[in-house]
Amino acid sequence: MMMAPSPLSHPEVSAAGDQPILAILTVDDDVQQFRGNRQNFADLIRTGQEMGVLAYVVTVKNLKLKASRILGYTYRPDQDAWTEAWFPRPHVVYNRIPLREDERLPEVRRKLASIAGRNDIHLFNRRFFNKWSLFRWLNRNPQTRRCIPETKKLNRPEVLVQLLKRHRLLYLKPIRGKAGVGIMTVRIVRGGPLPYHLQIQDEKGNKSFRCSSLERLWGRVEKYSAEIGERYIAQQGIPLVKANDRPFDLRVLAQKNQYGKWDVTGIGARVAGNSSITTHVPRGGNIDDPEKLLTVIFGKEKAASVLESVRRTVLRIARQIEIASRTRLGEMSMDLGIDRKGRVWFLEANSKPMKFDEADIRKMSLQRIFQYSVYLHRRLRKRNRGVGNGG
Repeated sequence: MMMAPSPLSHPEVSAAGDQPILAILTVDDDVQQFRGNRQNFADLIRTGQEMGVLAYVVTVKNLKLKASRILGYTYRPDQDAWTEAWFPRPHVVYNRIPLREDERLPEVRRKLASIAGRNDIHLFNRRFFNKWSLFRWLNRNPQTRRCIPETKKLNRPEVLVQLLKRHRLLYLKPIRGKAGVGIMTVRIVRGGPLPYHLQIQDEKGNKSFRCSSLERLWGRVEKYSAEIGERYIAQQGIPLVKANDRPFDLRVLAQKNQYGKWDVTGIGARVAGNSSITTHVPRGGNIDDPEKLLTVIFGKEKAASVLESVRRTVLRIARQIEIASRTRLGEMSMDLGIDRKGRVWFLEANSKPMKFDEADIRKMSLQRIFQYSVYLHRRLRKRNRGVGNGG
């Protein structure tokens, strides 16, 4: 249910003291007024209210940067409805545009650039990550380079040939992929007439092929990538540790805290479903406790050491991605793999993290958005006071 905007029934609200006004940015939708995870948006608005921070949802079209008031949306739990209202111009903009294709629209890119260019508004998480860019960025720093699998842009068959000489398992990932759709694996199984095993994970499930030659393998890969219109990277497959003979990885949420520093909000384990290439829960994976799983495999002392290594690795990676991307980031989720020796490997990062189902991680993840927003606003106020005083 939507209600028409009314300045009388929804008077303008101004920030009190050091509290910022936070706009959750998305795009228009012809049917539902705006796109995005509405439950997440409602949780953010509620958390803001609990922390004394005004938050509202705004679309790219309605965010008029020179206007004194903005037409946005808020959630009314007593009515179980989203309502339109007038809000003050935000101090902080949190980009939650849900789809890459929306973020690539010219008008959206122009608006994001305009926000980023202002000195009176802080924008964070400006864009989705690109898988190839992530590995290029991490490869620039010796500390993060050691935790990334060998990764190449898959633009010719020779890339497959060279990587398969060194690794018996490869992951082929769409550069702009999401939720595991389009990921392929290539395995070499010696001793038969069809040594190359290809598995493709698409929206309907998994498809498996056996190929007699590299030429036939490349033909299958090239055909599928053309069908979905994606460019790919090829990556060394890491033999992950297993729980009940099913591989698992760690899903980690890194966010900026109230001091503007990267911190680990939480770590969860995702166990792969039967015959699934990835550990995504919608594909049959399940959530488990990382400390419990690692203790069974390594023992209590080694498990604690591995988790501490995970935390250090996550913070190094988050800092390096932010530096190399040259954009302000407030959060990211990461997928990390642990091999049989306890070594930590970077697999993936996402600048628009999905909701964590673990209740303690979820609660803190919402709070940290506002803690970081308060930090940004206070820094902005301090800078503006300095300008006003000639400092």
